[in-house]
Amino acid sequence: MSAVLTLIVVLAVVAAVVWLVRRHNADSAAALADAQAESRRWVERLGGQVLALTGTDDPSRQALADAAERYTAAGSQMEQARTAAQCRQVTETAYEGLYYVRAARTAMGMDPGPELPPLPGQSRAGDVTEDREVEVEGRRLGASPQPTDRNSHYYPGGTVAGRPVPRGWYSEPWWKPALVAGAWGVGSALLFTSLFSGMAGADQAAYADGFADGAALDDPGFDGGADGGFDGADQGGFDGGGLFDNDSDFGGDFF
Repeated sequence: MSAVLTLIVVLAVVAAVVWLVRRHNADSAAALADAQAESRRWVERLGGQVLALTGTDDPSRQALADAAERYTAAGSQMEQARTAAQCRQVTETAYEGLYYVRAARTAMGMDPGPELPPLPGQSRAGDVTEDREVEVEGRRLGASPQPTDRNSHYYPGGTVAGRPVPRGWYSEPWWKPALVAGAWGVGSALLFTSLFSGMAGADQAAYADGFADGAALDDPGFDGGADGGFDGADQGGFDGGGLFDNDSDFGGDFF
């Protein structure tokens, strides 16, 4: 009798485990399907805007080129997404592309459209709230809240390689080597303090004297040796030995 009772208990436990596993798998599949549908909706929304709009000046054309690049990236990510977390990354890429679309529409004097969900690190990075023109390592760099003939490169704001880059328009996309390499060149400390120190809309804690140099030491891949280089800096032509020491001429021909 005891053997029969033991068998019944074991079978009940096995049945409960099987039911829980199936329930978990069903819930996971449903969550993944919902995440995929949400991601696909945002990617399609971005694609519709990219295909429908044509830039009328340098700022709007550049912003739409950036939006098209995000659309391509989001489509590639969508094909490979197998988890809800990967789908969220697809959605964030589409968000970023739509921020570029909004920038292009603004540059063309159009209604930018509805507000978008915030990007990671965007609120902390803040905004460019005044015109700035600085010289860093022999290069003239500009930033402004609105597009100009000179400041035609938009960035929606966020964290790049551990540092906040405010939303605004810039004369050059100087943050792109850090996106490729995952680390900033040693000249970036001067760039950040020159462009953003004292700017009301930017995160002043990030640009206070001494912060940028200290943050560089915390960047992944930073090599604190005498040459100030970066481990693994030979990525995409980027040489971490200096802010502008890379194969690109920053002429805007990124796409």
